Amino acid sequence: MDNLLELKGINKTFKIKGSDDSVVLEDINLQVKEGEFLAVLGPSGSGKSTLLRIIAGLIPSTSGTVSYLGRQIHGVNPGVAMVFQSFALFPWLTVVENVMLGLERKKMSTEMKKEKSMQVLDIVGLDGFENAYPKELSGGMRQRVGIGRALVSEPDILLMDEAFSALDVLTAENLRRDLLELWLEKKIPTKSIVLITHGIEEAVYMADRAVILSSGPATIIKNINIDLPRWRDRKSAEFLAYVDEIYSIMTKKKDRTTPLQVLSKKDIIPAVSAGALTGFLELLEDLNEKTDLYKLADRFVMDMEDFLPLIEASTLLHFTKVTEGDIELTDYGTEFARASVLDRKKLFRRQLLKHVPFVKKMLTILQSKSNKQMNIEFFEELLTRTFGETVAHQQLEWLIGWERYAELIEYDDNREIIYLEENV
Repeated sequence: MDNLLELKGINKTFKIKGSDDSVVLEDINLQVKEGEFLAVLGPSGSGKSTLLRIIAGLIPSTSGTVSYLGRQIHGVNPGVAMVFQSFALFPWLTVVENVMLGLERKKMSTEMKKEKSMQVLDIVGLDGFENAYPKELSGGMRQRVGIGRALVSEPDILLMDEAFSALDVLTAENLRRDLLELWLEKKIPTKSIVLITHGIEEAVYMADRAVILSSGPATIIKNINIDLPRWRDRKSAEFLAYVDEIYSIMTKKKDRTTPLQVLSKKDIIPAVSAGALTGFLELLEDLNEKTDLYKLADRFVMDMEDFLPLIEASTLLHFTKVTEGDIELTDYGTEFARASVLDRKKLFRRQLLKHVPFVKKMLTILQSKSNKQMNIEFFEELLTRTFGETVAHQQLEWLIGWERYAELIEYDDNREIIYLEENV
């Protein structure tokens, strides 16, 4: 198969006022071949959507090149069209008028644009709804309009940014099958599809290849060819083996050997409350065995956006360990799950001080103050230097929550003051 698209050495850095630049993508090298359905997976905030927008030419890369059909692209990529997660329809336009926007740059008469748009609406299952307005449509139908608007320009590559994640389970499943049918039966002219997703099962069900990104700054850590016949049986051993493999890669523990004095992006903590983590460990203890991650997520009815942070938090604190796609409690985790409420706080405190460097840094600073307190802005500024203002604010909220649960600190919300618990 020939390469339709090639990315070489793509890096993307966002400048953040008052802090170090934020590196989102780092040395991304990727080819998209003709006839290929490619899925791109990665943790929340890893830069998947940023990568897709660079491919589309909606934002520039900081360095590196994007080539389409062997020619380097500057600006909007003429060979692609994008389907957004949020539908992105104009509410004051009818369905057919929204689809016609995909032909805005084409030198065609209005009549020809409308005729072509009507043909596409028939293909995506919206024949008869051409004069409806978005507010009259269900979520699934609105996303079909978005797909139709992307397809009407006959792009070589269809880019889909978590296009099914805003839909209910049944609607999303129907739309996946319909899109796959159009693709496999060549009812659409698109030569390749690139799907950004956080759903591992969705990737294995739909794609020929899965590219897995690390957490930020995102790099490609694995390319997996999904060599399964269509249509795929989600319950087959072969299907589940691919799901397990990707789960294992995405939950592999990262190196966190950063010295106490140095804060790096590897030190970011997962967005999980202490209460949610406690409940997760209790559920694992009830199972009382090593458990397949995929089956566990399915059992808890959780998608990757909610499930991965729990895994990351529990492994960060050494309450669980993940090996080859399976998760189990460590001795610390078992001790925690079986402990009383007060003993749990002590165990949580011990693991927090041992494995989260910034917690120790905060306590050292507070202990150095005669009144044992500090304005929250001070710690937020320290975090901002590494993570940027938005992420720093979020990180500090989670850190304060963890430390309060561990009875290490207290926080006065009115005065915005962090202070030490008396027993620390």
